[in-house]
Amino acid sequence: MIYSTATVPVNPEGETTLTREQVWKGLELKARDARLFLPPGLCTRCDVVEESATHFVREATIAGADIREIISLEPQNKVTFFQASGPREGAIINELFEDEAGALQLKFYCYLGLRGKQPGGPEEQAEQAQFDSDKGYKSALLSTLKRTRELVAEGRL
Repeated sequence: MIYSTATVPVNPEGETTLTREQVWKGLELKARDARLFLPPGLCTRCDVVEESATHFVREATIAGADIREIISLEPQNKVTFFQASGPREGAIINELFEDEAGALQLKFYCYLGLRGKQPGGPEEQAEQAQFDSDKGYKSALLSTLKRTRELVAEGRL
């Protein structure tokens, strides 16, 4: 089983301040179309194929892998990506919260396994190392905030 977590401040010194509402709109937009937030060419397809009052289903091709995710939104708070099909099974969560000082934080955490691979085996260990590295989900959080700032500046959020 893979467990990984990372937390970054939403408004570090020197950056344009984002409100909770702006970050939330960015997270929701990313959930609906990851192509707008991932490096060019990494996500080649991202379509919402079902929608209900409580969740929507997204089918995407990311890093060459076809995935199907059930995505639930807790407005202004949390986006949960349940891995329905693809190389991983489990959940990936993006959560907005205020720390003890009242500063807005963006947190990623996941509980995942790799389908068809030995639990705790070399593939899971490699994935764990990738998630926890400087190029893992911490960098994804930072790039999400950067892209959100760009969309706000463009008047698109």
